[in-house]
Amino acid sequence: MHRNIKLLKWFNFFLDFRPYAPVAIIYFAFVTHSYALALGVYSVTHIASALFEVPTGVFSDLMGRKKTIVCGAIASTLSLIFFAVGGSFEILAVGGVFEGLARAFFSGNNDAFLYDTLKEGQKETELSEWLGKTGAMFQVGLGISAVIGGFIAESSLSIVMWLSVLPQCITIFLALKMRDVRVDTGEESTNIFRHLGEALNGFRKNFQLRMISLASIIDYAIEETMYQFYPVFFATLWPTWAIGLVRALSHVCSGLGFWFAHKLIKQFNAFRLLIGGELYMRTVGLLSVLFPGVLSPLLLSIDTHGLRMVAQDTLIQERFSNKERATMGSLNSFLGSILFAISAYGIGYIADIFSPAYAILVAQITLFIVVILYWLAYKSSASQTRHLL
Repeated sequence: MHRNIKLLKWFNFFLDFRPYAPVAIIYFAFVTHSYALALGVYSVTHIASALFEVPTGVFSDLMGRKKTIVCGAIASTLSLIFFAVGGSFEILAVGGVFEGLARAFFSGNNDAFLYDTLKEGQKETELSEWLGKTGAMFQVGLGISAVIGGFIAESSLSIVMWLSVLPQCITIFLALKMRDVRVDTGEESTNIFRHLGEALNGFRKNFQLRMISLASIIDYAIEETMYQFYPVFFATLWPTWAIGLVRALSHVCSGLGFWFAHKLIKQFNAFRLLIGGELYMRTVGLLSVLFPGVLSPLLLSIDTHGLRMVAQDTLIQERFSNKERATMGSLNSFLGSILFAISAYGIGYIADIFSPAYAILVAQITLFIVVILYWLAYKSSASQTRHLL
């Protein structure tokens, strides 16, 4: 169990050790000679991720967690190779497809791999702790590689891209060293449509799972769009060189949130921590946009992302069935990717007509729906607990 967890922590670190990330849009624009085509690479990634989500989730449940992680690591490495080769939008788009495939392999599978690993060791009650500690490594990788990439990009964008391939190769090695875990699937079944139907039935029967899943889908789609769009708003308040510092602060806060989430969940309850974190972010978001000033970028970067992700994943994993755990996670990711595409277009359209600040304001107000959905799930859980007592 501890071997798998240790390998997963380092796997997460190297997976997000991407020196090219802060300058990706600049590199894509340099290759395609168009910001529209550069942004199109991200669109290809999300569309591919959405299309591959459910098949890769079923693959994980039927073929095994380790094989899925290995396939994802290979796809991620191929993605970076195509990005580094560059040369045209078409080649970058192929890289985007492999990146989307890698995300789909990882999205429902890796949390399920961690849960199954802990379950084999009869330690599934420690899920929130290890979700936080393994998740924190993503932020460490992002933060360190961003600093390195920024310096190297000053002299060569091409070197930054090829340098980013090496950490992905390391993830393949780490994935192969992991020990596969037993997936509790009950009766053996290779009927993909039946498997998918059973996963959907799990959502239909569980009100709390429906509310939490719907909230997580909306939260991901709109918050991810805002995260990509924030630099446009920040540029109206801060000089461009300082925006990188804000990103670094955001990763630090997220990393700390992931690391200490388990202790806070034990003290305050996952539902309360999740709802409190959402209310904080919505309040700060509204104030930062309604009264924009030099402190707005700082306030928006001191976020609760890490805390909320661990609390959210803990609640979801507790309500997923063992039999279709990865498939159910992939269904959430699939819908999140589709809604992301819609959200990105909508927020961009509003910004074009009015202003970036107005677009973010609309998004922040919309996200109060997420608070309501989490509250409904919490009330249902509390009522169920009282009934059992």
